[in-house]
Amino acid sequence: MLDVQSFAAGQWIAPGAGARSIASAITGEVIAQAGNDALDVQAMLSYAREVGGPALRKMTFHDRARMLKAVALYLMERKQALYDLSYDTGATLSDHKIDVDGGIGTMLVFASKGRREMPDAHVYLDGPPEQLGKAGQFFGRHICTPLQGVAVHINAFNFPVWGMLEKLAPTLLAGVPAIVKPATATCYVTEACVRMMLDSGLLPEGSVQLVSGGLGDMLDHLDCQDAVAFTGSADTALKLRGNPKLMENSVRFASEQDSLNASVLGPDATPGTPEFDLFVKEVQREMTAKAGQKCTAIRRIMVPQAQVDAVIAAIGERLAKTTIGDPRLETTRMGALVSGSQKRDVLEKAALIGAEAERVYGDPEAFSVDGADRAKGAFVPPMLFHCADPDTARRVHDTEAFGPVSTVMGYRDLSHSVRLLNKGKGSLVASVITNDGEVAREIALGAASFHGRLYFNNRTSMAESTGHGSPLPHMVHGGPGRAGGGEELGGIRGVMHYMQRTAVQGSPDILTAIGKQWVPGAQEIGDRAHPFTRRFGQLDLGETFNSPSREISIEDIETFAHFTGDTFYAHMDEEAAKANPFFPGRVAHGYLLLSFAAGLFVQPDPGPVLANTGLDNLRFMAPVAAGDSIRVRLTVKQKTPRNDEYGEVRWHVTLYNQNDDVAAEYELLTMNAY
Repeated sequence: MLDVQSFAAGQWIAPGAGARSIASAITGEVIAQAGNDALDVQAMLSYAREVGGPALRKMTFHDRARMLKAVALYLMERKQALYDLSYDTGATLSDHKIDVDGGIGTMLVFASKGRREMPDAHVYLDGPPEQLGKAGQFFGRHICTPLQGVAVHINAFNFPVWGMLEKLAPTLLAGVPAIVKPATATCYVTEACVRMMLDSGLLPEGSVQLVSGGLGDMLDHLDCQDAVAFTGSADTALKLRGNPKLMENSVRFASEQDSLNASVLGPDATPGTPEFDLFVKEVQREMTAKAGQKCTAIRRIMVPQAQVDAVIAAIGERLAKTTIGDPRLETTRMGALVSGSQKRDVLEKAALIGAEAERVYGDPEAFSVDGADRAKGAFVPPMLFHCADPDTARRVHDTEAFGPVSTVMGYRDLSHSVRLLNKGKGSLVASVITNDGEVAREIALGAASFHGRLYFNNRTSMAESTGHGSPLPHMVHGGPGRAGGGEELGGIRGVMHYMQRTAVQGSPDILTAIGKQWVPGAQEIGDRAHPFTRRFGQLDLGETFNSPSREISIEDIETFAHFTGDTFYAHMDEEAAKANPFFPGRVAHGYLLLSFAAGLFVQPDPGPVLANTGLDNLRFMAPVAAGDSIRVRLTVKQKTPRNDEYGEVRWHVTLYNQNDDVAAEYELLTMNAY
């Protein structure tokens, strides 16, 4: 029997008083124990705040992103051990891949986004600076900095690896230590994963701790710098969020709860269309993957009234091909529920649904199980119900059987389908299978506010789509109402949940110093060699090159027009140009100005500038006519290391005319050698 340990304040702690037995989902036999009521939760919190937090905050966002990537690759090499442990949770190999590979993949996405979308710095800049004073010497902007407390992650039983890593990745990227509390039923898999991460030596001391078992009174000791992220049932979430100390100290509480997710078959998706077949396949997959134990699984199936019988028959035909059995068998397509108590709960909830809907497929008293004892394991068959009157029914819209259980219901028209969708009072995801853009639009406008994610699929996207039930790290995961009102993932949005957004105000020099990004009006350094001759490490923020001026002639404009083919009337027809309210007459092409600007500021000799990789935020602000002159100011705005050989320099480029009015402004990106 496994003794599932906790990792608290730098030590592994064996199960003790209050330990709970854990049974195999396949055999019902006890395989492990976990829990220790004597855990010193205050010591754990202090260890995170005083050791883990400072160590993480010393690192830049890029340092932490590199750390995440290294940890993910370390786990990838050892994932087979996690697969082997996971079979006793009732999951099949394909289920393991959703959990283990999905969790590792999520870490890799956050590692990549951290390097690409966040600075190699300690402060995240949320939006551009705002000029607050007339003379340009008083600015404001928003910055984000890590919370100086600890994130407590309370996870569900269904994804012991993904459920941990999808919260851990944005938390660590933000620079906040975490205490992970997995559901006890599958905590032995989470413990193995945490051991791997700690054994890697890649995580700073104190950055990750583990509670296998109960949290005790940990939540009573959290304050305004801490955060709680919860995944699980609505009942448990309500109990936790009602903790008086959490409310008194305004502790951040994010909740991702079970919900009555739905899938809608569009009226255009009739039998024989690719969309009809796709719909049936998606429903069957969502009912049987992880034995239906997914917070995003399809619980309500909404189809045009005329297609109800065809849909029931088609889904039943696919479900009949689903082999239930010991998940270690290659032929098994659906394993067991996680535990006997979960089996009892699913059957009880299915009975409630059955009071107002007819069971049209699946009999929990008559089904076969390959390679295991149906009576001893936590096996149930897929169960499909049909609700003939979804308008007056209540249980089909508010009762979730957290297993392979779903209910078909007919709708009269699109507006009726939207009303049925929204009767769930908030869900994580709703899917719509349609090849009609207007159908998609009407449902999006009517239902988006009730759902955290809307997933549309059809013949065009089906080959690449990731499925109704797959939360992606790039997109937000969460939902309103019944789904908890929380949000996680969503790329860098997910990182922000563990940071504090603060408005800072001051002079351009002060804001430049805080954000490590040059703000217009801050000090300019103009007494050095041309910045294109200086290496990445030699450049300082504010280094500026002011070019000589160049007069724009009518010949320049006409040559550029004929050479490029851009003979737009504003450049070639004086009378037509004057009739345009934006121009005084014929004007120079905007891209002619950019080309001449490059000629004015470029230093042509071979040097540390390796490549021009982009141009951002271009604005043309005043027309330039023949006879006008332009000059350029080129300033180092921001520096971002990319690898050991070169880094990215973001230059603030301003074009002035002969009156010192700004004619154009943009940001130039170059790669510069160290």
